[in-house]
Amino acid sequence: MDKQLLDILVCPICKGQLYYAKTDNELICRLDRLAYPIQDNIPIMCIDDARELPPEEEIPTD
Repeated sequence: MDKQLLDILVCPICKGQLYYAKTDNELICRLDRLAYPIQDNIPIMCIDDARELPPEEEIPTD
């Protein structure tokens, strides 16, 4: 994931910072507990395509 792109992308709901989960190839909003997929190096920032993170799923902290 391009660092410059990651620096400017925000969650479309809360406008909060996103965490890049390299192993799952997703951008995660910790506040809304949503994971946005990345397909062919393109972040899919559509709310309808986001995956809701269940309460038992741990969210990375760094």
